[in-house]
Amino acid sequence: MSPINRRAFVTAAAAAVSLNPWTAAAHTHTGKESAVPTGSDFADAERGFIGKLEPGVVKDAKGRVVWDNDAYDFLKGEAPDTANASLWRQGRLAAKQGLFKVTDRIYQVRGLDLSNMTLVEGDEGVIVIDPLISAETAAAALGLYRKHRGDRKVTALIYTHPHVDHFGGCRGVLPDADGADGADGAGNGVPVLAPEGFMEHAVSENVYAGTAMSRRSVYMYGAQLPKGPEGQIGCGLGQLISTGTIGLIPPTRYVTRTGQVETLDGVRIEFQMTPGTEAAAEMNFLFPELRAVCMAENATHTMHNIITLRGAQVRDARQWARYLGESIELFGDDKADVAFASHHWPTWGSENITGLLGAQRDLYAYMHDQTLRLINQGLTGREIAEELELPPALADVWANKGYYGSLSHNVKGIYQRYMGWFDGNPAHLWEHPPVAEAKRYVSAMGGLRATIGKARRFSAEGDVRFAATLLNHCVFARPDSRQARSELARVYEKLAYGCENAVWRNFYLTGAQELRVGVAQPDSSTTGGDMLMALSVDQLIDSVAVRVNGPKAWDVELSMDWVLPSLGKVWHLRLAHGVLTYRSGAERDPGAGVTLTMTKPQLLGLLGGKGLGDIEVEGDASLLQRLLGVVDKPDPVFAIVTP
Repeated sequence: MSPINRRAFVTAAAAAVSLNPWTAAAHTHTGKESAVPTGSDFADAERGFIGKLEPGVVKDAKGRVVWDNDAYDFLKGEAPDTANASLWRQGRLAAKQGLFKVTDRIYQVRGLDLSNMTLVEGDEGVIVIDPLISAETAAAALGLYRKHRGDRKVTALIYTHPHVDHFGGCRGVLPDADGADGADGAGNGVPVLAPEGFMEHAVSENVYAGTAMSRRSVYMYGAQLPKGPEGQIGCGLGQLISTGTIGLIPPTRYVTRTGQVETLDGVRIEFQMTPGTEAAAEMNFLFPELRAVCMAENATHTMHNIITLRGAQVRDARQWARYLGESIELFGDDKADVAFASHHWPTWGSENITGLLGAQRDLYAYMHDQTLRLINQGLTGREIAEELELPPALADVWANKGYYGSLSHNVKGIYQRYMGWFDGNPAHLWEHPPVAEAKRYVSAMGGLRATIGKARRFSAEGDVRFAATLLNHCVFARPDSRQARSELARVYEKLAYGCENAVWRNFYLTGAQELRVGVAQPDSSTTGGDMLMALSVDQLIDSVAVRVNGPKAWDVELSMDWVLPSLGKVWHLRLAHGVLTYRSGAERDPGAGVTLTMTKPQLLGLLGGKGLGDIEVEGDASLLQRLLGVVDKPDPVFAIVTP
């Protein structure tokens, strides 16, 4: 973690609590009793416990801590005034760490990363499902399993979907795998299964807008916040993301249809395809002989995101609900005794499984249908988010509570999917950008001091939301004002301590931290060597095209060929009018200004700034520098709470 003055952070946080009617109201609403460790969730989260990693800390080869679950020991106490009691309860459940028996031959390691690793014992070894984010945490999880269950070799790997917390740790369980199913050698010949479309979505999500998503992920997960009652207490889906080595072993087999059956290491598996739900490519699957079903990330113990606050394409709540209904038909009728997922704890009993899937099916369907109903009555996304409430029968289900997704931002995501950014009001068609708008607001309210005074009054009266709006204008109008930044940070903390949603809490607290101490460098990147090698040449060119500085390139015109003999193709690139376009074929372009003949690793090195090296060059080599000279470098620490 970046250096943070923890004492100053905690002192400021404690001061915020002392004048925090919002926190008090939130505790009254959710009830302190919601943190009491009673009910089936706590029994289920502890069921089948075998042993844990002690200490619960994972380090990389250089001794850097990439995961520390022991940092959440503070959650064993009662919910403090600085945390929503319901969210505190969720944190206690999600922080439970160790190896757990799910049912005969199925085990899970939980609490060693944001996600779970599931291990299914086959005839010859063990099948690994979703190998966490980092190689280091995955290796620790596999080691914990082997400590208690024996040194079984990994005989298959399954990715449920293409989010990094479900494939990034693959090198920790198959360090030498080359993705060649059926080959011989250590780590090779191991089948790797994934849903159709996995590779396209795994790499594109982390590259095209990867820098912006990674920056906002710092806010979403609270990755650089101190862990504790005044800071980060989890993210609702788990505790945090690990910061170790991310890999990607390409799948060797794809699941393409519902009803497809595969047998891995003697274990029969029946698949359900669920594209467009929690991920663009995702699948659930049943182990019929073991009477267990894996729900991937389609049914967990929280309301999930229809639109994730780190940034992503809007998910389809309608399809999500329909696939959960199909899951009940496929896996219900007493076909499974336990349902487990890639996050949280399992659900045992056929009736309880159907109850969970049905409640979440109805949750996503209700959000979708009621948002559309109100859209067609003329309400905007912001208005619908204020008006829409879940029926008590859905709202009172613990697994439907908004610890990770929230009703408010999910409704806005559904609105966005159907209606876009514009709410139809002409006044919102051509608004000033944030700084210009802020300066006008502050001026119209009588200047900075007067605006801060008004914000304080709104805060004291309990309207913390509008106080945040006014103070945000103050900071954007006068970013050099320490008073404005400090006041806004205090208001953000007030909002944070009442949040049932962990992601909102982390956004508010990270915003407060950056207002006080500035932006820290990120701890990890999602674009490691495996990820880059997985990109197609088309995707690599696209990743360059989206970084071309258009105005700088207006008057630059050039063409070049990239020849990759191992792929048997030539890519013809053209830069004109500030746009990089391309096409591919078998023949070279005789009009190309320069032709580069190279391997895929050489191309990656070229784009990574290593120069031409041993690349074969024909023609004007300076054209490459002219192209790279108009390509911007993304900013991984761009400002969010300041201009």
